[in-house]
Amino acid sequence: MVADRARRLRRLSSSTQMHCLALVTDAYGGRGGIAQYNRDFCGALVENGASVTVVPRHAPPHAELPAGIKQTAAPGGKIAYVLLALRVALREPIDVVFCGHLHLAPLAWLVARVKRARLIVQTHGIEAWARPSRIRRLSTERANLVLAVSRFTRGRVLAWAALPPERAVVVPDTVQGIFTPGDGSELRTRLGLDGKVVLLTVGRMDARERYKGHDRVIAALPALLAHGHHVAYIVIGEGNDRARLAELSGKQGVANQVRFLGAVDTKTLVEAYRMADLFVMPSTGEGFGIAFLEAMACGTPALGLAVAGARDPLADGELGASIVKNDDLAAGISSLLQATKPDPAQLSASATTRFGRRAFAAQVSMAIERLREAA
Repeated sequence: MVADRARRLRRLSSSTQMHCLALVTDAYGGRGGIAQYNRDFCGALVENGASVTVVPRHAPPHAELPAGIKQTAAPGGKIAYVLLALRVALREPIDVVFCGHLHLAPLAWLVARVKRARLIVQTHGIEAWARPSRIRRLSTERANLVLAVSRFTRGRVLAWAALPPERAVVVPDTVQGIFTPGDGSELRTRLGLDGKVVLLTVGRMDARERYKGHDRVIAALPALLAHGHHVAYIVIGEGNDRARLAELSGKQGVANQVRFLGAVDTKTLVEAYRMADLFVMPSTGEGFGIAFLEAMACGTPALGLAVAGARDPLADGELGASIVKNDDLAAGISSLLQATKPDPAQLSASATTRFGRRAFAAQVSMAIERLREAA
């Protein structure tokens, strides 16, 4: 047992390939910010010389995988997932267990203990802000490294976890290289938006996640129209709260100004960012807010609230604009629409310099180095 542990610690502290087991909600083939983060993190691990086996709770069975990464099929339920994770763990060498969601921390800790591996627990947003169950808290406290996507989430984790501060590290989301400035006029024309000032929000419309702020934007539209802004509000995303938001648009008298596009492919998403005059997401519950980055990488200015994790992608006002929660949203939007629009290329360069793939890979590399030093 001691010799086995010593071999694993030598592997972590040497140039020998590191083997990582990633227990995640979803990754390759999945949708949403957490799935994207998991893909980015696993890809950065491979860039750092690791091999990665991903065990997802939810994922299409035939997702295309990059070199150095394997992904199992998703099992049917919780018990099946636990059994699959243990089966994979027992048959493969594992040096590091990456837990992609706080809810999976107890299982990840068990696997790490069985394999005498190092444990990384990833925290994102609202799931980590309140004090979790005792077993999740204890599992997190036993992690060798706890990652957070924002300063706010890190602070909330340290408020309930008995962790040395140096074991809690911020590794923010990154933005993909496909999000670049360009001409969005074709999509604008196709949607009949020529001559309009286009506001855009990209995010789920889930009744459990009304903090995203779609309804706040809709409520601000009458004031914007009264001040002479010929606005159209485009919403990309899906969810069970869409009917309520459509009804709210009617009650506010702005049903003709609001367009719900639903889920779109990546090409259309990029075009939508490019055609927008302003990306606005007045969310009160973002763990980070990757859509802010995508918009700014496409050269489109972004507006959010100076609340929670959204402060990080907006860089406290250096990259995007932010207003405090109680400020007048309509006035903030109007002010930005009247201001000189930033140069798209310069805004994109600033966003990608701070949050691009190169910066993300460097931060993951530093986190792995901390793990090696601890070993």
